[in-house]
Amino acid sequence: MTLEEIHGQQPMPTGHDWMQGAGTALHELLVSAQRRGCLTAGVYESAKLMNVDPDNVAFCVLAADQEDEGDIALQIHFTLIQAFCCENDIDIVRVNDVAKLAAIVGPSEDSGEPRDLHCILITNPNEEGWKDPALEKLNLFCEESRNVNDWVPTITLPE
Repeated sequence: MTLEEIHGQQPMPTGHDWMQGAGTALHELLVSAQRRGCLTAGVYESAKLMNVDPDNVAFCVLAADQEDEGDIALQIHFTLIQAFCCENDIDIVRVNDVAKLAAIVGPSEDSGEPRDLHCILITNPNEEGWKDPALEKLNLFCEESRNVNDWVPTITLPE
């Protein structure tokens, strides 16, 4: 008898299919959240929102391209955001392709300018919470990743 059988849980799927499913769920979540007006983009905007209303944040995405990995200021921001998310039980993932995020989220609706997509927060639109299947899949993915000591898993978005 395995630990999963004892607790009535399915073992974490392995390999490419599980990661691809998480990428597809993230894509669906971003589209749905933007449509509902529950998406906050930008490191500064996200920090303001987390400071004012952390209980309203449902999910966090940190994104950096390879050239961003050398940006010390951005990495400090990421460290602080990760610590805040862990302290407030907010699931968090990383994405290594800002261009794919930009294709999904698009420019700012107000100005049409490109947005800072290094940090994206998904918020609950109302007090009773948001029951989105993609959000539930990502929460499960994050929980399973933490079970194997991957506290901030990296997700690859679909093409």
